[in-house]
Amino acid sequence: MTARHPAPGELEPIETASRDEIIALQLSRLRTTLQRAYDNVPHYRKAFDAKGVHPNDLKSLADLSKFPFTVKTDLRDNYPFGMFAVPRTQVARVHASSGTTGKPTVVGYTKNDIDTWADLVARSIRAAGGRAGDMIHVAYGYGLFTGGLGAHYGAERAGCTVIPMSGGQTEKQVQLIQDFKPDIIMVTPSYMQVIIEQFERQGLSAKDSSLKIGIFGAEPWTEAMRRDIEAKAGIDAVDIYGLSEVMGPGVASECVESKDGPVIWEDHFYPEIIDPETGELKADGEEGELVFTSLSKEAMPIVRYRTRDLTRLLPPTSRAFRRMGKIVGRSDDMMIIRGVNVFPTQVEEIVLAHKCLSGLYQVHVRRDGLLDEVEVHCELQPHSSVDETERKAIASWVQDRVKTLVGISTTVRVFDPDSIERTQTGKARRVVDTRPR
Repeated sequence: MTARHPAPGELEPIETASRDEIIALQLSRLRTTLQRAYDNVPHYRKAFDAKGVHPNDLKSLADLSKFPFTVKTDLRDNYPFGMFAVPRTQVARVHASSGTTGKPTVVGYTKNDIDTWADLVARSIRAAGGRAGDMIHVAYGYGLFTGGLGAHYGAERAGCTVIPMSGGQTEKQVQLIQDFKPDIIMVTPSYMQVIIEQFERQGLSAKDSSLKIGIFGAEPWTEAMRRDIEAKAGIDAVDIYGLSEVMGPGVASECVESKDGPVIWEDHFYPEIIDPETGELKADGEEGELVFTSLSKEAMPIVRYRTRDLTRLLPPTSRAFRRMGKIVGRSDDMMIIRGVNVFPTQVEEIVLAHKCLSGLYQVHVRRDGLLDEVEVHCELQPHSSVDETERKAIASWVQDRVKTLVGISTTVRVFDPDSIERTQTGKARRVVDTRPR
């Protein structure tokens, strides 16, 4: 691994500030955010009044727990521009979610918001080991999805040369990496696996490419997947975190020198961890649902937004800000199988642990009578050749490990390489749940 560690002069002053300095900045910005939301967003005025709180009630950071949560349905109920705190004419850009489960969630940005976003993605790129002059291959999707444009503007702000490839066209992805020789790739981890496979399909080794750093986000991924990608591509793989409702990529990002969880840029986003069932605050280090309040957004301030991501807040290491642990799942995509809480990432760890299997898998859940049935689909590594006896042995190994470590019974099917649906634009479809709702 060849990524550079930062020299002291390459860090912004706030990245090495004292905890007292950070708290003072957060409190000042939080008061401004709450007042902006209350004065300019009818939803927040109504929600605050219903809870019996006012922005003036915030005397300390702990007082934030008195304020109401914001959930995704609030954004959909105020579709399209009802959550904006500025006139539409001051909104420089609009992004939106895909809206596959209902109306899309719409997010607006002023010019200052766009500048802040670019600054934070640039900070994230530097944390990953990127430097001015590096060439960055952006394979996140462009458009209403925040990934492509968020990475693009941040890379330019960092002084890098951008290859705006977007997602899909996997053969061309490999061709441009070979021809342009970028230093960094920004993409979802599952699509990086597809790109690595395409290298191998063309008789090439991703290890021999020019890439030194991969900045991966937009979906949960495990330490096992990090090890797999680093081994196959010969790069440093770091985690970037974000969500459109809060900003986009760059809310938090890992530091290459420690790789111990994304550092939350706490000068712009205030994190909390709550019990997903009761909404009560949990202490740092305890697992729960991640909640964010924006501290500097103008167009669309967000107050106590429930991300549904399950993680922990961890103490600072490489920077002065707290970190978040790896996302272990989501409180709203957790599967309950015969009373057992199951996350796709648990299955991923097991699949990646077998040397004959690629990182591509799907969990199929169906209802057979009154009982849930689970079938795990995985596939062999490219160019693998195993007979039927070996294939059955692999399936049995995965099945036994899932039973032992996750606690559910499954049927496991091991397919030939390239059998499972590939992602061409970003996030992998890990779960196919056909149970009646």
